[in-house]
Amino acid sequence: MKIRVSKFGNLLVSRPEGKEAFLAAKAYTLKPDEAEFILDFTGVDVLTPSWADEFISGIKREFKNTSIRYENTSNPSVQETLNMI
Repeated sequence: MKIRVSKFGNLLVSRPEGKEAFLAAKAYTLKPDEAEFILDFTGVDVLTPSWADEFISGIKREFKNTSIRYENTSNPSVQETLNMI
């Protein structure tokens, strides 16, 4: 399942916003029977470690048997944040 991360905004900067995005995705988008989640960062201008920690760690915690792959990570902000978490 592909998730376009920019649907949560192009400036993904705070822990509360990351948590809110994860809860919304969990309720409406993420399905427990998916083998893989593809996070597409097209259109994301800024991604901070706090936002990513809440969103990505939430996925890892709730969907332990589902792998996560990243796409369109050429933005330096996205690259550095993904390297940190």
